[in-house]
Amino acid sequence: MSKIKTCVSLYSLQDEYLNKRMNLSEIMHYVKEKGAEGVEILPDQMLKNAPDVSDETVAEWNKLVEETGLKPVIADVFLNTNLYKNRTLTKRECIDLLVKEIKQAARLGIHLIRLVSMVPAWVVEPLLPYCEEYDVAIAIEIHAAMAFDVPETMAFINEVKRLNSKYAGLVIDTGIFCRKFPRVVRAYETNNGTSSQVFDYIDTLFEKGTDLHRVLIENDGKYPAELEAAIQSEHDRMFVPLCDGYENYDYSVLDEYMPYIKHFHFKMFEMTPEGPEYSMDYKGLLQYLHDHDYDGYVSTEYEGNRFTLPGHPMMEKQQVAMQLKYVNECLKEIQG
Repeated sequence: MSKIKTCVSLYSLQDEYLNKRMNLSEIMHYVKEKGAEGVEILPDQMLKNAPDVSDETVAEWNKLVEETGLKPVIADVFLNTNLYKNRTLTKRECIDLLVKEIKQAARLGIHLIRLVSMVPAWVVEPLLPYCEEYDVAIAIEIHAAMAFDVPETMAFINEVKRLNSKYAGLVIDTGIFCRKFPRVVRAYETNNGTSSQVFDYIDTLFEKGTDLHRVLIENDGKYPAELEAAIQSEHDRMFVPLCDGYENYDYSVLDEYMPYIKHFHFKMFEMTPEGPEYSMDYKGLLQYLHDHDYDGYVSTEYEGNRFTLPGHPMMEKQQVAMQLKYVNECLKEIQG
């Protein structure tokens, strides 16, 4: 029996926060009001001096958690290896930074950290003693264009399997399960000058059940003749590689990884007035997770904000509310 719960990544409301339309307290109360059970936070974005937050900041966070009743589910962490102009960080420096993040998560009452895609596999084993001491798991994000066919991702997954610890796992981003190319991306990039022929070609790939990422792999990285014909300008040629980041995997790709999955990012580009997200089948994925007894959170992660057309308002609050409503309706039907 699945125990799927809702969560919101505060990444989804970053423009509200950045432009001071909402503070952290208002955001936390808003997502709770709209039906979230948990919250996912980017400490670097919303907590002063992270990962060296003050006791006062921790107290303020704990107060918000108590007021809202939200479960502090996960902290998003980035390994900034390029802090210096003349060199990358040493392995020791990388581990020390991530240990700070583990300790901070524990202080915030958070027991899971999402490591951004492409964090090297060698961090896992030296971090495990700290994960165990502070009861904080680490999980690599499996993200479109950096998913299961990327050597660095598979190296991390293989290390997770080898160590077989409850403190190491995966976060799945549903950008790997696009069933259509997001039309908000098309509208935004067409406005920037990309030719409609490029998007027409990519749409045909999704209609066939594939995607540009897979086609390029099957074609040894070369552009098929149909894509070359669709490219009308140098601008098109510069844009096309960005379309590699929308993938169309079958849910069965998760079968062997379910024991290691700690969390899901329910990527969102555009909730439609009809209910579903335009490019993704949340209901189908929720049914898959239910059938596989998933016990964890699915976290709203809105990225359509970056594709807001000039002169149009940001729709972060509305889109988050619409997704929570739809996902909760799906869960009520599927889980009862």
